[in-house]
Amino acid sequence: MINEREIQDWLVEEGFFKEKIHDENSNFHFIINYPENNIFDIIQPKGKEDMIIIGCATNASPEHLDIIIKSSMDKKIDLIWNFKYMINQFLLDFQIEHPDNILQMFVISSTIYEDGLTKHDLIFEIKKIFKAKLQCLLYMEKVFKDDISEKSAKYNEDGMFR
Repeated sequence: MINEREIQDWLVEEGFFKEKIHDENSNFHFIINYPENNIFDIIQPKGKEDMIIIGCATNASPEHLDIIIKSSMDKKIDLIWNFKYMINQFLLDFQIEHPDNILQMFVISSTIYEDGLTKHDLIFEIKKIFKAKLQCLLYMEKVFKDDISEKSAKYNEDGMFR
């Protein structure tokens, strides 16, 4: 069985731990920051005492969602497929919400089982998820660089997503 306290201690040692939240669907649920201002969830679902899930959700900001909506259908479809290819190369799981081919949100996650859980593996997976997210954000900035005004770029320092 995975030791909740040990995981929390590792996260505190690395300066990632933010808080533990109540979640009736999990044995434990931690919120972490990595790096600063990037929120992740670390969850052990009820009935799955031998695993944890690490995930990071990213939503399109309202001002940038407008840019995506106004894009051509080909550009929207290419964006979604390229996100899938990029995230898949990291050997991570993902969900992409894109009603009418409008990218609104994506979640990147990874599962670690008890027999593979070490501090090294936990921190490595957190960093890998962040790198996949960063890859997607950089790609978005490249695709829409001509559509992003100086004003909107200053409004959200993190780029097109929050």
